[in-house]
Amino acid sequence: MAQINAVHKNARISAQKVRLVANMVRGMYADEALDLLKFQPQRGARMLEKVIKSAVGNAQDPDQNGGTSHRIEELVLTDVRIDSGPMFKRIRPRARGMAFMIKKRFSHIRVGLTPIDEL
Repeated sequence: MAQINAVHKNARISAQKVRLVANMVRGMYADEALDLLKFQPQRGARMLEKVIKSAVGNAQDPDQNGGTSHRIEELVLTDVRIDSGPMFKRIRPRARGMAFMIKKRFSHIRVGLTPIDEL
């Protein structure tokens, strides 16, 4: 089974926020997922939309697929993974000389497309 992948590493958004929109599109056709994400208000939807467009572009490039090109209508989102990435750690001063940790989280967004005839 030939899976076409695209990755956005170190996306400046927490993985929890992107997973909400990733769960909506998992298992959908690529063109339907892009139409759905276009009208979602979340910032993570924009990032996921870009990664899906990149995976579709990889699928349509015959140089990357062993000489075959796939149409967007026949691609299914089979692998949508949102992993947590590194964190910026900052210190927030609090009362009586204490300090609280602020974690600015990153995430890795992975999308895998599979042609419908190979499922």
